[in-house]
Amino acid sequence: MRPSYLNNLLSPINLVTGIGPKIEKLFNRIDINLKVHFLWHLPYNIIKRQKHENIHDAQINTLVTLKIKVLKHVPSRFKKQPYRVHCLCNETPIDIVFFYARHPVVKKNLPEEEIRFVSGKLEYFRNTYQITHPSHIIETTGINEIKNIEPIYSLTAGLSQKIISKYIEQIIKNIPDLNEWIDEIYLIKYRFLNWKNSIVRIHNPDKIEDINNQNIYRRRLAFDELLAHQLAIAIIRNYNQKKKGIVISSNNKLYEKFLKNLKFKLTTSQKKVVEEITIDLESENQMIRLLQGDVGSGKTVVALIAMLKTIESGYQSVIMVPTSILANQHFENFCDLLSDLNLNVEILTSKDKGKDRINKLKLIANGNINIIIGTHALIQEDVVFHKIGLAVIDEQHRFGVYQRMVFSYKGKRPSILVMSATPIPRTLALASYGDMDESRLTEKPLGRKTIKTTSLTLNKVNKLIERIKINITNSNSKFYWVCPLIEESEELDLKAATIRYQHLDKIFKNKVLLMHGQLNDKEKEQIMYKFINEDYRILVTTTVIEVGIDIKSATTIIIEHAERFGLAQLHQLRGRVGRSNLDSFCILLHKEIIGDNAKKRINKMIETNDGFLISEEDLKIRGAGEILGKKQSGLPSFKIAELSFDSDLLEDVREYVEKIFKNNLKLENNEGEKLRSLLYLYERDAAIKTLLAG
Repeated sequence: MRPSYLNNLLSPINLVTGIGPKIEKLFNRIDINLKVHFLWHLPYNIIKRQKHENIHDAQINTLVTLKIKVLKHVPSRFKKQPYRVHCLCNETPIDIVFFYARHPVVKKNLPEEEIRFVSGKLEYFRNTYQITHPSHIIETTGINEIKNIEPIYSLTAGLSQKIISKYIEQIIKNIPDLNEWIDEIYLIKYRFLNWKNSIVRIHNPDKIEDINNQNIYRRRLAFDELLAHQLAIAIIRNYNQKKKGIVISSNNKLYEKFLKNLKFKLTTSQKKVVEEITIDLESENQMIRLLQGDVGSGKTVVALIAMLKTIESGYQSVIMVPTSILANQHFENFCDLLSDLNLNVEILTSKDKGKDRINKLKLIANGNINIIIGTHALIQEDVVFHKIGLAVIDEQHRFGVYQRMVFSYKGKRPSILVMSATPIPRTLALASYGDMDESRLTEKPLGRKTIKTTSLTLNKVNKLIERIKINITNSNSKFYWVCPLIEESEELDLKAATIRYQHLDKIFKNKVLLMHGQLNDKEKEQIMYKFINEDYRILVTTTVIEVGIDIKSATTIIIEHAERFGLAQLHQLRGRVGRSNLDSFCILLHKEIIGDNAKKRINKMIETNDGFLISEEDLKIRGAGEILGKKQSGLPSFKIAELSFDSDLLEDVREYVEKIFKNNLKLENNEGEKLRSLLYLYERDAAIKTLLAG
């Protein structure tokens, strides 16, 4: 049961006096749904107001607070004219100005012959001081309501700073004093205040340093959020480890025959990972393992070996990928690699309809298919597996947690192997996938060459095209030309894919194809088929080729407006070439004048091909929230913690959680109760339910 002292904080915002359906919708837009969410909505800046007795001491165009005497209201005669209120500030005339004002409201707030404090931006217009639409109009007894320093919050259309500040202050007044859940060692190490004081201080800053990323108030709250998250992961992981999975034991005949027919040798890294996966498969516990490998490091072969071991033990294997193109590519590769092993491989996507789909589903349900390759179609309700033993999720960052775990409900807790070709920084991996064991492939297959990366300004694009002409004449190489937009955008000044295609098609007649995200899957597949099998040499495309496409003859990728892409995305795109033993190139086209972060990204791409190094740099430059895209990836949605700033906190949090679980696995007694309160406060209720389930 949730402690009663948290019920108020965790109640919906429509229970707050003054918040009706209209305002509630506005707050929902900025992720404020419960009262506690007001506390997590931290200020990003401050404004300073100066109080002045004498208006001549104040600077024009600054925020000021002035004591005024109201003289006379002068309503506007025409619609577009302002409503003016003539006043005096210590004998100096000043007008308070309103546009489209409701006269009764203005008269009520500024009654003639009375004294008021007003606060707003001081202007000088037509030889008269004025303040237009003051942010505060206060009676003399309420002067303390106007702060010299005010926090500034991010808003949405329809909300004002005044409204959001009002409700945040209201919630803060009613927050309870909670017992401390952080060990004294960490409180001393980071000089943290208690939870309540940290909330109060960060929403009432004295200076700009009180709200920056390194301030101790935000860091305290980040520690709490990371602690709640890691505690939840530890509880779920502990629960999963108790659950029995399928024991996969094979005599390795299929594996050995497969290795014998393989045209290349496994790398040391691949052998190590195969061993780790084999130990998991043979264990009584369900395997849930993350396999990270840089682009072209041989993850698919490792997954296939795990599938063969599973099949030999009498079970089916499944691999789920994000697109039909990738599913078809895997299908062709698997059929080729397994041609001598007498196994049945099938593909299932949303394109399968009618009798064809029904027949495939029957074969899968009867156990006649050994390996099923597919998209999201694999997790639809009507797909029933005969005996699923292993589910491989390829390109994990394109799927959420639900898609990852749904196979557990389609079989008797099959082993789960999650693969990511987007190297994940260590801190992000710990935060996101702490419930999994992790394997890493750190070597390229033997014979693969390093992709040579260079940068070029856009004004040299014609010279680049001349080089492409020579290359096309003298070799069979194919080129990707990547553009960030589909249509011309004057605002961003980018060359769209359609414009670039038209330009190149005039130069290279019948050699250029165009592909973008607005085409359907069938159209994309037709274009890819033409590019692979016919004499087309250049594919102009948007980032739809970012994931998984493997064309050995494509040796050069040109990325136009590279300054617009993130590091991880640039590295993913670069990975579309260098898929054979041929020399491969990546050319980063960019504007002549670019920002510092764009320079850092481009320089890092030129310096290294190591995806893990690149991912760490990307985390520093862009922060965790931008790396993979939280909504599509199932990454934890931290409201306060920033992994690019708080990696040191995460290390201490993990150490602390280990200590907690050594001594108090079920979170019992007084210490456990405090930690349960933390889990509720940060909405990790699922962990509490798991704990109660044993």
